[in-house]
Amino acid sequence: MKKTAAWLAVYALEQVGVKYTFGIPGVHNTELYDELNNSEKITPILVTHEGNAAFMADALSRIAHETIGALAIVPAAGLTHADSGIGEALLDGIPMLVITGGIRTDLGKRYQLHEIDQLVLAKGLTKAAFRIERYADVVPTFFEAYRIATSGEPGPVLIELPVNLQLFPGEVGGELPRWNPPPAPSFQGREAIAHAAGLLLAAKKPGLFVGWGARHASEESAAIAELLQAPVATTLQGLAAFSADHPLHAGFSFGASAAPAAQNAFKHCDCLLAVGARFGEIATGSFGVTVPENLIHIDINPAVFDANYPAKLKIEGDAKAVLTALLAELRTGLQVRDINPAGSTVAAQIARDKQAYRDEWLAHDSQGRVNPARFFDELRRQMPKDAITVVDDGNHTYLTAELFPVQRGGRLIVPTDFNAMGYAVPAAIGAKLARPQREVFAIVGDGAFMMSCMEIVTAVTHGLAIVYYVFNDGELSQIAQAQQIPYNRKPCTTLGRINLEGVALATGAAYVALNGDAAIPAAITEARRLAAVGQPVIVDVAIDYSKRTAFTQGAVKTNFRRFPLAQRIRMVARALKRKITG
Repeated sequence: MKKTAAWLAVYALEQVGVKYTFGIPGVHNTELYDELNNSEKITPILVTHEGNAAFMADALSRIAHETIGALAIVPAAGLTHADSGIGEALLDGIPMLVITGGIRTDLGKRYQLHEIDQLVLAKGLTKAAFRIERYADVVPTFFEAYRIATSGEPGPVLIELPVNLQLFPGEVGGELPRWNPPPAPSFQGREAIAHAAGLLLAAKKPGLFVGWGARHASEESAAIAELLQAPVATTLQGLAAFSADHPLHAGFSFGASAAPAAQNAFKHCDCLLAVGARFGEIATGSFGVTVPENLIHIDINPAVFDANYPAKLKIEGDAKAVLTALLAELRTGLQVRDINPAGSTVAAQIARDKQAYRDEWLAHDSQGRVNPARFFDELRRQMPKDAITVVDDGNHTYLTAELFPVQRGGRLIVPTDFNAMGYAVPAAIGAKLARPQREVFAIVGDGAFMMSCMEIVTAVTHGLAIVYYVFNDGELSQIAQAQQIPYNRKPCTTLGRINLEGVALATGAAYVALNGDAAIPAAITEARRLAAVGQPVIVDVAIDYSKRTAFTQGAVKTNFRRFPLAQRIRMVARALKRKITG
């Protein structure tokens, strides 16, 4: 049987359940795009930039359970353009297939168009990279790439498909293999589970810290928290891993950079159950958390154990499988009785602290601009619980984390460890394609919006109902705030003026202005009305960033205290001098 590698690649993608590819066709993958066009199961999405294609694929993988995102890009420039999204997927643990064309391998010529060793280029950005050299290897290689991308801690895998194999048919052999999904993970480590249960039951003030890796185990996490009457904090990426309307939900992180509810709830924690959390820099507020000696660390990737904080007990495994076993062990070891979490002392204190923090924000004078707490209060009131929130990187990220509660059934996705600005506009497109029946909205700063706003053309082309709330203040405010404290100046963080209504006109989106607190309810209502007919909407939010988030204040203090004494004195003296002299 003779087939082209392009035909075989599409066959393999259909077998593993890929529904969309994202990218731009070029001379090295036109045959692949022709075969994608023939597919009744896969829709190729043309983008304006391959970096945005990677963000779309990343977001689709985060939201969809039945499929993963895939890129179909040209070699060399297409790959380097996509690198930010591929790197984001790698550091955030997101499965992705990166399918690039490749130069001809049958010419024996050097200096071909796009000639570069892509496997070397991809080495630091992917879990694995393959260059296919034989027709018979196409389908097995795609199956292996998918297995690697989705197993263990997920991540991107690259496949280079030389253009001559795509164009010309070659001998494949006998019957083509079919994809057999692997069985669901289970956990058999009873001894470790018994040890973990013993530590938790003996603790006076246990706590839970859940991350992205625990997103499919939210019911088990909640049941364990309720049995132990333990507060729960999440990582930034794991904000939707534990419902914010649960009485034991304390907030994002739990150290010096957390809001008061989480700081107080974890102040005397003597046993911490961390699940699917790597204790990275953002999750810990620049490593500003205090972790008890009795740390039980559960993760599917053993490389995270003891990386930043030593664990008393390390359990390698899938979060849902491990927590299911742990929950059963805890119930066996505990005299189970009806417990009302809302009535517990821990839950009551969390509720009081959350309300006090919100009241503090509501009392802040925003000088005619939009108060973030009032905006998020109204957004939460209007949006359905199962809405999908897409957040970019910047000051708005931490405002969302602290002020917008993601409730049961909702999803929130955010670039975390790679921290690529420009994520939200294309990522919202990927999220909407993954779940077209859900409301999807993005919270994006003006600086991040400028990086990828023209991709809204793609949303318009496909009639995607997405609302983009652009927090418009004219600065790269997260960095500007970090500069203001030590330097008393903000070099190179003032943005050029952007006319967001002009962007809406250029891309075909609708436009809504939101200039002050009084306009918040009507502006959100109008944006949702316009989006309901299948039109992307840009909401120009005149946000007030003058009040700093708990995260920003805590992270700055934590980093400053870590500096050598002489450097602290030097920086304080410089800041004071500049304040006096102007």
